[in-house]
Amino acid sequence: EHGLTGDESSPWRWVIDPIDGTSGFVRGIPVWASLIALTHHDIPVLGVVSAPALGVRWWGGVGLGAHMSARGGVRELAVSSVDALSDAQVCITHNSGWDQLGLTGRLVEIQQEARRSRGLGDFWQHMLVAEGAMDVAVDAVGVAAYDLAAIQPIVEAAGGTFTDRHGEPTHLHDTAISSNGILHDNILERLA
Repeated sequence: EHGLTGDESSPWRWVIDPIDGTSGFVRGIPVWASLIALTHHDIPVLGVVSAPALGVRWWGGVGLGAHMSARGGVRELAVSSVDALSDAQVCITHNSGWDQLGLTGRLVEIQQEARRSRGLGDFWQHMLVAEGAMDVAVDAVGVAAYDLAAIQPIVEAAGGTFTDRHGEPTHLHDTAISSNGILHDNILERLA
C-alpha cells in the first residue's frame, strides 16, 4: 500500500493492496481481498482480486476480457443490461466524506429509487457489478489508488464503466463509481 520500489521512471508499475477490507478483516468479517494491478503510465491494464475467505478470484484487463473462478469453475463476466434505476440493484458505501460533500441525501435518494440497495463496500461491490449481480456501486469518499487500481480494469473488461464522482475514468482520485455503463450518467448527474 505504501512506498515505491524499483525504477521510478518506468511506465509500468505493479500496484498492490495486500488486504482490501482491513477493518472488516480485523473483526473477522470474511469479505476481504488481495488486490494486484499492473498499470502503464498510471492507467490500469490488468487487475486480479483474490478473496480467499470467499473462495473467489476475479481477473481482467485490456484485451483479456473479465473472468472469475469460484467453487472449481471459471466463467466470463459481463455487466447487466438493466436500464432503469427503478429496476436496479445498487450498492452504496456511506461515510463522513459524503456528508462533508453534502451528498448523503442524494445517495439516500438513489437507494430509495432503486429496486434494491445493499451496503457491501470495498472491492466486492465493484466485482458484483462486473458479474452483473449489481448494477451500480458507489464507494466511500477517501479511497486510495491501491484500493481501486485492480478493480477498474476488471469492471471495464466486463463491459462496465468505472469513474470518479466527476466522471473521470481513473483510479487515482478519492471516489469511485462502477456501473453497467447504462446507468452511469444518471448516477453522476444525481451526484453533481
